[in-house]
Amino acid sequence: MMMHDQAHFTDHRRWYRERVSTYWWLWRGYYLKFVLREISSVFVAWFVVLTLLQIRALAGGPETYARFADWLKSPLLLAVNLVSFLFVLYHAVTWFHLAPTALVVRIRGKRLPDYVIAGSNYAAWVAASGALVWLILRS
Repeated sequence: MMMHDQAHFTDHRRWYRERVSTYWWLWRGYYLKFVLREISSVFVAWFVVLTLLQIRALAGGPETYARFADWLKSPLLLAVNLVSFLFVLYHAVTWFHLAPTALVVRIRGKRLPDYVIAGSNYAAWVAASGALVWLILRS
């Protein structure tokens, strides 16, 4: 008798399962942010590929690089790069907010507050961006 009861409870074919839309996560903010962050890594990869293509074009000489620059001016690539840029910004900002969870820093036995870790990431980002702007504009 007991074996029969166990079989009854492990047989899931008869259980009612409510149908869930494939896009259920679109209406739940936390999950939407998570999925967008995961998707953003595809756009980060696109920028890596684009940078490698640019290096190859530079190595090919002025004519090759000119063709590459013309290719970048196409409306489709401008749109893809704009969307990619926004996703990369989202990726960076969400990482900076996750950094205090991933990186626990203790000084004299006390954990640094989350805002210090996140703030130092933002400060480093601003400093690196400023240095790049200075390098680009000085020539």
